[in-house]
Amino acid sequence: MKLAGAFMDFPTAWPHVHSLFAALCVVAAVYKLAILVVRNKAVHRHVEAFPGPPAHWLFGHVLQFKQDGTDFDKVVKWGEQYPYAFPMWFGPSICILNIHHPDYVKTILASTEPKDDFVYRFIESWIGHGLLVSSGQKWFRHRRLLTPGFHYDVLKPYVQLMSQSAKTMLDKWESYATTKEALELFEHVSLMTLDSIMKCAFSCNSNCETEGGTNTYIKAVYELSNLIDIRMRTFPYHSDLIFYLSPHGFRYRKACKVAHSHTKEVIRKRREALKEETEHGRLQSKRYLDFLDILLFARDEKQQGLSDEDIRAEVDTFMFEGHDTTASGISYILYCLACHPEHQKICRDEIIEALDGKDSMEWEDLSRIPYTTMCIKEALRLYPPVPGMSRKTTKPITFFDGRTLPAGFHIGTSVFAVHRNAAVWENPDVFDPLRFLPENVSKRSPHAYVPFSAGPRNCIGQTFAMNEMKVVTALTLKRYQLIEDPSLKPKMIPRLVLRSLNGIHIKIKPVES
Repeated sequence: MKLAGAFMDFPTAWPHVHSLFAALCVVAAVYKLAILVVRNKAVHRHVEAFPGPPAHWLFGHVLQFKQDGTDFDKVVKWGEQYPYAFPMWFGPSICILNIHHPDYVKTILASTEPKDDFVYRFIESWIGHGLLVSSGQKWFRHRRLLTPGFHYDVLKPYVQLMSQSAKTMLDKWESYATTKEALELFEHVSLMTLDSIMKCAFSCNSNCETEGGTNTYIKAVYELSNLIDIRMRTFPYHSDLIFYLSPHGFRYRKACKVAHSHTKEVIRKRREALKEETEHGRLQSKRYLDFLDILLFARDEKQQGLSDEDIRAEVDTFMFEGHDTTASGISYILYCLACHPEHQKICRDEIIEALDGKDSMEWEDLSRIPYTTMCIKEALRLYPPVPGMSRKTTKPITFFDGRTLPAGFHIGTSVFAVHRNAAVWENPDVFDPLRFLPENVSKRSPHAYVPFSAGPRNCIGQTFAMNEMKVVTALTLKRYQLIEDPSLKPKMIPRLVLRSLNGIHIKIKPVES
């Protein structure tokens, strides 16, 4: 009877339970809002010494970035109004101090402060805890174990492989040379740099340049970069749960699966090949050790190697950074040379003389094209492949002018704004390769030009990237004349890697013999 009575009372009790649940939700929401308000006030207090552009109380500066090709101009303009640094808000409580002057850049990049846990945590599920995002002893150990993979003895044989990939791409451009149709660079160059990284770092012939159709890995990388940017700019997506349940989260996991499958297959094939070579005693006869070999054989002083998870993370990191950043760099280099035919001609004459009739580049040729190298550096100044990077302070930090920030603060280096800072560069928007003459470089702060970052956490693969840029630029100019298409100027958009909303277009024609 008591049980029956309890069931009879349940319907009348249910509204009270419902009301209690609703009340708890309200309390939780108020509690969260209170924490947000307290945190917002604390952050505002910390950045009082750093004036900046007005921000919306809820959205911060997010709505001011239109994703229409003008966002970088806005950051540079703000940099002119607020010298050295200014706060940028992403939502009501996430604030990044955006720095854009060499004296400030030096303070943060000369330190070993870790990458921040705001932007970079969004990419951890993709590239794991490789060199790009790891910190502390793990980062130090991995950096030490991976450094031999970028010794010039390892990099030397890569030059011919890069030449092969470049020539395949240039062969495909014959149709554009004859029809004078506009050529979208980024798509072609991405395939070429992926093919190159597969050959060089992983001894794998991908055939991705000739297989036809859109490469699934490159498509996945583009999708992931876009979704990470959307997540950063969308305050509710900062919650892992909300992003996971969203349509964007579904697309992100799908693209991650494609990228990880690609990486796992590369590692699997190499393990099988190494096992076979070891069994047949042929390992020593291999022409050279590549990046993946060095990852698999790496041992520290305790004879401990990298775990399978660590190897996958480093391969994912190098696969992404080794092809996507160089693809952006090369595309904008060729675009700059198309826009400045007078510099293009000087480069071409220098390249033809250096190659002396050869149709491919060799290691020794890389040092014989100084003017071309200056043009490459100037293009990287105007169009840095990685337009920004950020750190999180682990201790209070004081800048040269006495202004300070506490531990736990996000600091973003706007590489794009540093490279276009009118207080540092005369006529910053003008393409002038002579800025990189030795006597001019010596007059500038080394932190005025940081396309590969600087300090202890600089890009470990920068020599690899510069070599590839030299090879592709040289072989392209030897074969084709690059022509600007004024009707198709790139609209730059901030992503993990500098991209263009409407692609990067030029026209080409064969070089007259």
